[in-house]
Amino acid sequence: MPHPSLTLEKRIDAELCGLDATMCVYADDLRGHVVERGADEPFESASTIKIFVLGCLYDQAEQGKARLDEVLTYEEKHFVDGSGMIRSLGPGARLRAADVATLMIICSDNIATNMLIDYLGLDTINAFIRSIGCSATTLHRRLASDNWSQPLGTITPRDMGHFFALLARGELVSPAASQAMRTILRQQHYNTMLAGNLPPYYTDAEESGADPDLIYTASKSGSMDACRNDGGLVHTPYGDYVVVLMCKNFANKLEVNDHPAFLYGGRVSRLLFDQYLALEGSFSLT
Repeated sequence: MPHPSLTLEKRIDAELCGLDATMCVYADDLRGHVVERGADEPFESASTIKIFVLGCLYDQAEQGKARLDEVLTYEEKHFVDGSGMIRSLGPGARLRAADVATLMIICSDNIATNMLIDYLGLDTINAFIRSIGCSATTLHRRLASDNWSQPLGTITPRDMGHFFALLARGELVSPAASQAMRTILRQQHYNTMLAGNLPPYYTDAEESGADPDLIYTASKSGSMDACRNDGGLVHTPYGDYVVVLMCKNFANKLEVNDHPAFLYGGRVSRLLFDQYLALEGSFSLT
């Protein structure tokens, strides 16, 4: 048995003791073992709220109330600063809803997010969030360039973890929809906190020649002045596990790759990764 001072939870606490900020952690090995550190603490969602917009689109499509091949038009009212590519196409660009959703996730496109919020409706998205059991999560508004100081969404590590647990089990909308969303989330570009400390041999399989299906992440991050968040699935030969890392109350507001949240969060993610592999698909010996 591990020494009582060297449990996974204690090692995470030790790793974070030098971080001058609040970092909360939720991890689930999907075999009955959950690691929690402030899992019910509310956070500004930033772009992590976009996973629920994605889920709502597939849910509405499953019910016949929306279509993945519906053509959406980028209008001037959708414009917002920040990440994304649709802005380069200019107003009048027309894309299928599924393509808009893909851009919303893989490059965190803010204009795409507004297009989908208008298509689905804010109330419909929040109703979907409640329907899957995420009672502490809410999308408050559309994105706008002149109100970044206002909360976009509220989320907790546990709720985000619950979303990805449903996805891993094929229970988010349906098995087919879960697989489609997983494929999109696997292509997400910004995963410094979650995957930055995992072995590049596996995470950059195109360059290393490793089997791309051996170890990979399917995730979504979010970043604003108020937070640095990241969470999703880590896939391994032993199965999937869920990890969510959320950080707030930090002094450094700059969008830099060596932000303390990314450095410390990356270390925690690696601790979980090593534990899961060492125990062949579990966070606990028992």
